[in-house]
Amino acid sequence: MASFPMPHLLPCTSLPHTNTAAHLLLPSSLFRRRRTLHSLRCSASDKPQDDAVELPLFPLPLVLFPGAILPLQIFEFRYRIMMHTLLHTDLRFGVVYHDAVSGTSEVGCVGEVVKHERLVDDRFFLVCKGQERFRVNDVVRSKPYLVGRVTWLEDRPSENDGGDDAEALAREVEGYMKDVIRLSNRLGGKGEKEMGDLRRNLFPTPFSFFVGSTFEGAPREQQALLELEDTAKRLKREKETLKNTLNYLTAASAVKDAFPSS
Repeated sequence: MASFPMPHLLPCTSLPHTNTAAHLLLPSSLFRRRRTLHSLRCSASDKPQDDAVELPLFPLPLVLFPGAILPLQIFEFRYRIMMHTLLHTDLRFGVVYHDAVSGTSEVGCVGEVVKHERLVDDRFFLVCKGQERFRVNDVVRSKPYLVGRVTWLEDRPSENDGGDDAEALAREVEGYMKDVIRLSNRLGGKGEKEMGDLRRNLFPTPFSFFVGSTFEGAPREQQALLELEDTAKRLKREKETLKNTLNYLTAASAVKDAFPSS
């Protein structure tokens, strides 16, 4: 099995984080430990699939969703080399979730560089936007940076749920999101503000990715959501997570009301 060293991340302060999505801090006790995936293997001798393409890979301790914004600071030599290559091609690379327990995930999301700043010491500040998802079939090479052979993933039509059900689920999920945000603000002393349109006319599939991107602090749950290839199943899982979070916050609010601080 191959193991790949993690890049070091520094706070990206030069470029603003342009994602306007609310981030939901979810209690870690709500989630089960995600099933460990097999490590990616170097297998350049395998016969490539007809629809597979080569993609530079960036293992990170976070999950990127289609449509989400990701600011990065690049300072390690091997990833500076990758950036120099990308600046002369199509500015796209694959973000794959990695942690010490699960290793490197096989499903990731393309990050497209939409803004970059090169500094005098050859570091880069980037703003990337999530595009299509992919599955890594094998690793083409690991030096100077990781390159995989990938195939693209799309949500398949649900066998049991029609489009109307996905639309209904999306409306339910939006309602739970508003309740969670409202109660979180109340517990944080920010006051209960009227929630606007969280969907922003998004269809169920992109909305399900938007919801997953707000589950801050739960990267393994986010990875599980990213890997699902059924919009209705993803929305159902998000609905249950939001319901559990709302129950948790409701209980916390009741305790706060019963024992107000002096």
